[in-house]
Amino acid sequence: MKELYLVNTPIAYYIDDSANRDWIVFIHAAFVDHRMFERQFEYFAGRYNLLAVDILGHGNSTKASKNDTIEKMSYWINQIFEKHNISAAHFVGVSLGAVFIQDFANKYPNKVLSLACFGGYDINDFDLEKQKGNSKEQMKMMLKAMFSIKWFAKANKKISAYTQEAQEEFYKLNLHFKKKSFMHLAKLQNLINKFPNKQRQYRLLVGCGEHDIPTEIDIVNEWAEKEHCEKIIIQGAGHCVNMDKSNEFNSQLEDFISSKKQLY
Repeated sequence: MKELYLVNTPIAYYIDDSANRDWIVFIHAAFVDHRMFERQFEYFAGRYNLLAVDILGHGNSTKASKNDTIEKMSYWINQIFEKHNISAAHFVGVSLGAVFIQDFANKYPNKVLSLACFGGYDINDFDLEKQKGNSKEQMKMMLKAMFSIKWFAKANKKISAYTQEAQEEFYKLNLHFKKKSFMHLAKLQNLINKFPNKQRQYRLLVGCGEHDIPTEIDIVNEWAEKEHCEKIIIQGAGHCVNMDKSNEFNSQLEDFISSKKQLY
């Protein structure tokens, strides 16, 4: 993957355009960076063109100016598309990444071939009541981060991954997250419930791991039923399913992307 920077922005992105195939865009979870998809890059290399973006405040996308906000992520991704003549792509987002790929689809629907959201929720129909149950735990985690990113990362790895190997990988990536980057995440609410639900012109897949929190499993099941879309609950995986069970994740994702199944 070639590391590149989008001119006049803080955004770092990574490209492998060696395949003469469709594009897949990967957007990572909070507190880590594009490297959480290393096993996906290895698997899909040569099969598809690949693009991964470090979210503002994460990885190498940290040199932000006063006017750079997380609300611009979709705009910046579209600039990358224009720079590299990408007309449309399949999008894969895990956790926070699922928010940004949906926001992109809201704003540039004609540039989306398919959407695969793991560990996420429908940003156009977000139930605030479901979030209240997690608020206290999130506040505890934030306080840990204010004292020590290392302390925060140790606690966060157990929430974010299920297998020991994936937890350690997540922990190492989380250590690079800077405290000052929390300010960018405060703007995330500005992307929620801003667009009405409407008929999608692309296929949708939603999923999570069987060991994710019960609220997330309920959200995924309800989302799939509401939209009559495809759903995956991956056995032996937690929140970051692509890290816990990469082989199964890669296989099922490829099946979804390559399927010629019609819209629902």
